[in-house]
Amino acid sequence: MNFELKQHFQIESARFLPHLPKDHPCSRMHGHSFKIVLTLVGPLDQKIGWVIDYHEISKIMKPLLEQLDHRVLNEVSGLENPTSELLAKWIYDHALKNLPALKCVSIMETPATECRYPV
Repeated sequence: MNFELKQHFQIESARFLPHLPKDHPCSRMHGHSFKIVLTLVGPLDQKIGWVIDYHEISKIMKPLLEQLDHRVLNEVSGLENPTSELLAKWIYDHALKNLPALKCVSIMETPATECRYPV
């Protein structure tokens, strides 16, 4: 039987979306308090009683989040066009190497918006 775990993170980052028309507000530099939610799915370790230690997830995410937090996302390699969709994919691709139970990454750039990858 599998369990689903979610762990939440938050970063403060600036960005601009370079492929939008110049009169679009997101084409200009602006910031977000991005909420990031990782969803992991896996079997229970019968001896320990959990799927994975949340502390281990935090340790794995720390170097990735340091690349994003209080940064201009456009300056991060692979995020030259840092839409929420591409940010979710970037985090997923980088985190999956050390979190094989990772099923998806959700990004909320505002309380009313959410993007999830993959679906």
